[in-house]
Amino acid sequence: MTQSLWLDTGYPRDSFPQAQGRIKCDVCIVGGGISGLAAAEQLAAAGKDVVLVERDRILAGTTGNSTGKLTAQHGYVYADLLKKFGKDGARTYFEANEEAVRRGGEMAGEGEARSADSYLFSQTRHGTEKLRREWDAYREIGIQGTFGKETELPFPVQASLSMYDELQIHPLRFGQRLARTAADHGARIYEMSPVRTMDFKKKVVFLATGADVEFKELILATHYPIEGLRGMNILKLAVSRSYISAAPTDRELKDQYISVDSPQRSVRTANIDGKIYMMLAGSSHTAGMKKETDEEYGRLSEDMETLFHLKGITHSWSAQDPQTPDMVPYVGRISDNLPHVYIATGYRKWGLSNSLAAGRILRDLITGRNNPAIELYDPGRSGFGSLLLQGLKLGGLVAGELATGYTVRLDSPTCTHMGCKTRWNEGDRTWDCPCHGSRFREDGSVLEGPATQPLDL
Repeated sequence: MTQSLWLDTGYPRDSFPQAQGRIKCDVCIVGGGISGLAAAEQLAAAGKDVVLVERDRILAGTTGNSTGKLTAQHGYVYADLLKKFGKDGARTYFEANEEAVRRGGEMAGEGEARSADSYLFSQTRHGTEKLRREWDAYREIGIQGTFGKETELPFPVQASLSMYDELQIHPLRFGQRLARTAADHGARIYEMSPVRTMDFKKKVVFLATGADVEFKELILATHYPIEGLRGMNILKLAVSRSYISAAPTDRELKDQYISVDSPQRSVRTANIDGKIYMMLAGSSHTAGMKKETDEEYGRLSEDMETLFHLKGITHSWSAQDPQTPDMVPYVGRISDNLPHVYIATGYRKWGLSNSLAAGRILRDLITGRNNPAIELYDPGRSGFGSLLLQGLKLGGLVAGELATGYTVRLDSPTCTHMGCKTRWNEGDRTWDCPCHGSRFREDGSVLEGPATQPLDL
């Protein structure tokens, strides 16, 4: 498999035990990424008895494979949020994420974060028109920034739109500090403790280690919710995969960038222990729908050389992210019938700020505190038309994959989640499911859910 720059340069790993025996807690959190750890830290600090269980090692999934941008600038989003949620809703989204940026800066240790302005940029007339609409949204919402043309990028742009004073982080090192802080507050973290089954009536999570976790509240921070069929969230989340490459450079960029044109490209540098890397990300597609993913890394390599005159890529990796139809994540109670079960998912590739925002939302829901973002992020919010449309699209994809998978890919392993045929991903050397985004290592073990059981190879 490919290797993430962050996973290659994290702190020495803390050792968290495997869950054993009968465990009782106020809140059980399933998933050891930034979402789960942020919720654990917030709830433990609020006095809750918290247990977090992770199938593998904490921070080894999406967190360790991100771009490391901790920002409230989430691409072209605020113009659309104004239309969908109005001025108050768009401002609530910005404020929840901007608060996450501020808290991230306060929590980060030396060498784990640095201040940077975030920029959107365009290279086409159509992209520039989008930037102007986004700039109008910034001014209506009250977001501080600048619309202009000049950037420090070594290639021409037509226009740019900045958001001031955001953050770049080393997501693994930052997450490791967050885990230690959560543990210091009393949260119990268990690794190599995959979920086998869950009994919502008895409020027990049964682990493959033989351990049982009794809970009062349960948070599924598993990227794609294990129990997504509750509330039909399986039909409301599209999963896309994108690719990142890094190469050593002697030039450090002051700020961070993402284009609004197609193909979209994300650019930043990372200074890790005095060594500078140029990072280039892009090439998004529906998860599990490509076999020759080496092509995506090849495009990034070509762009790295053409745009930045850099060769010798040292790290390449990919990440996948669920997306909701209206662009706002699902954070909150999974359904009215299960008021003690919560999900946090659908971050649309902006999981660092949204994960920290989710931790605060979940804490406030469980402890009864007021938070205007609770209603905005509610998984049961309205918007039936767009949800139905995407549900039909994804439902059709599932049905199509079940049909073609069993006729075209008879020899491919069957995903243990809902029975779709997987595809071999040559670039990452994984088995990928095109239905709901589950991924499996070459030996069949689960790499990313919602699947919980290994492939039968």
